[in-house]
Amino acid sequence: MQHRKLIWQIFPSNILITFLAMLAVTWYGSISLHDFYMDEMETGLKARALLISERVNELLSQKSIDSLRSFCIKAGRESSTRITVIDISGKVLADSNEDPDSMDYHDNRVEVQQALQGKTGTSLRYSRTLGENMLYVAIALRPLAGSDSALDLLPPVAILRTSVPVTSIDRILHDGQIKIAMGAIPVIVIAALITFFVSRRISMPLERMRHTAQLFSGGDFSQKMSDKLGMSSSREVVALAGAMDHMAVQLNERIKTINEQRNELETVFSSMIEAVIAIDTDWKIVSINKAAAKIFSVDAQQTQGKILHEVVRNIDLQRQIEEILTTGQPNEEELVLHNGEEERLLRIHGVQLLDSRGTGMGVLLVVNDVTHLRRLENVRRDFVANVSHELKTPVTSIRGYVETLLDGALDDREDALHFLGIVLNQTNRLTAIIDDLLSLSRLEEKVDENEILLTMNKLKPALQEVVQSCQFKADEKNIKLFLSCPDSLQLPMNVILLEQAVTNLVINAIKYSDKGTEVSILVEEVDDDGGQVIISVVDHGAGIARQHLPRLFERFYRSDKARSRKLGGTGLGLSIVKHIAQAHGGDVEVQSEVSKGTSFFIRLPLQETVGEKTV
Repeated sequence: MQHRKLIWQIFPSNILITFLAMLAVTWYGSISLHDFYMDEMETGLKARALLISERVNELLSQKSIDSLRSFCIKAGRESSTRITVIDISGKVLADSNEDPDSMDYHDNRVEVQQALQGKTGTSLRYSRTLGENMLYVAIALRPLAGSDSALDLLPPVAILRTSVPVTSIDRILHDGQIKIAMGAIPVIVIAALITFFVSRRISMPLERMRHTAQLFSGGDFSQKMSDKLGMSSSREVVALAGAMDHMAVQLNERIKTINEQRNELETVFSSMIEAVIAIDTDWKIVSINKAAAKIFSVDAQQTQGKILHEVVRNIDLQRQIEEILTTGQPNEEELVLHNGEEERLLRIHGVQLLDSRGTGMGVLLVVNDVTHLRRLENVRRDFVANVSHELKTPVTSIRGYVETLLDGALDDREDALHFLGIVLNQTNRLTAIIDDLLSLSRLEEKVDENEILLTMNKLKPALQEVVQSCQFKADEKNIKLFLSCPDSLQLPMNVILLEQAVTNLVINAIKYSDKGTEVSILVEEVDDDGGQVIISVVDHGAGIARQHLPRLFERFYRSDKARSRKLGGTGLGLSIVKHIAQAHGGDVEVQSEVSKGTSFFIRLPLQETVGEKTV
């Protein structure tokens, strides 16, 4: 439905009312004038009848019909009135306009019947004889003899009827109506102008208020409605504008407060580490923060208003939300989210969202990604189990051989020396494990406290030192050590730690390589990420299966436990390498293929200026 402006509601209505009022006045005036003319004509016709009644009565008493007819014709011509004399039987005795002998009996005429009853008969009807509307007035003629009172009691001897056409009255009334209508036109025009002016005067302040209200709805509260009103505005409109201005001030303050609170809430919401999702009762996402968008790999802006099923497809999550919406009780569950090939473990705490009246309006989900915590927990358990096993194995062996010696083997010098040699080896192994654990612990502590000092040094001398320290073990297996490094290459490093890391990799390469093969130490400078140095240690040994590669740098993790123990490893060397690389701001990677060899890559940042850096 299309609404009209106020001016087009007031203006046409007032014009219509004015027109109807003028029409009613014209109609009432015409009816009143018509009735007035009719009354006057009836009175005039009766007076004319009374004036000639005595003469007509005399002629009737003389029974001079011809004289009567002549008198009627003469009197009718002089008074412009049709005069008719009718006997009590209804026969027309004389008529001023027509031949009485050719006229019908008038005993059934209304005015005649009324006159016979002693009344003044009146009638307005169409005359077939004259072919126009006529007004008839009839009176009874009584005998001349006797007193007046007695005369009224005598029966009538004839009926005297006078009549005039009313066509002139209709013409006069029609002319009057036309004059009234012509006079009404300027009145209506003047009334229309006045009405338009008044309507405009009423609607203009409201139109200005509407314009200002639109500014309010758009957030612009700089203008006031009361300033837009003129001096001619009504008290009610001025009061309304003042109330609207007061409302706008309060609304502006509340909007500012709401915006500030919303911004604070959004800041807190977006900066939360926990992932938060709010959905309504229709399962549409009302809000989602960056942490949640990151976990579910979606765009936070594009997910607003979408159905949760379109964003996260997980039957366990849907069941949890359905339970909260149904029961209204909080719920906490852990579920597995499959995001491509990656699997995440999520702890989800859900509560019902309530409005100010306590009615449920949705569900709030707080999501914590506990995948890393679970992995750390698994690593911790594995570390405790491994370190217990690694420490328990040499201790058990030492204890067993010592007990054997105490049981009598000490008397046999050859066996005693053999057992003591085994005890010494296990003690050395235990010492190596403890030393590596202490070294790894100190390394982690220094990294956390930024106590590892890095200085700009040439890399090749450090690697040459590694080759010299590992050459003896390489010669035992007839393995050739090959080094390729630019002479002038410099980078910020802790020489002792970096030598330890590369040495661990080279020793491992020698252990797991076949005799007569080659272990290469290759250095490459690349321009990625502001410049990097890649130190590669490549062997052609047994290789490592792919499933072991992700956990290879965990403490005490062994891809081949039996072979590792046989070769005397502690299981901590690669973990130390990883922490040393991270202490230098880099990382370590591994590539391997079974029966074809293994390649370790230490990536370190390269800086052009000489200086010192504490990591």
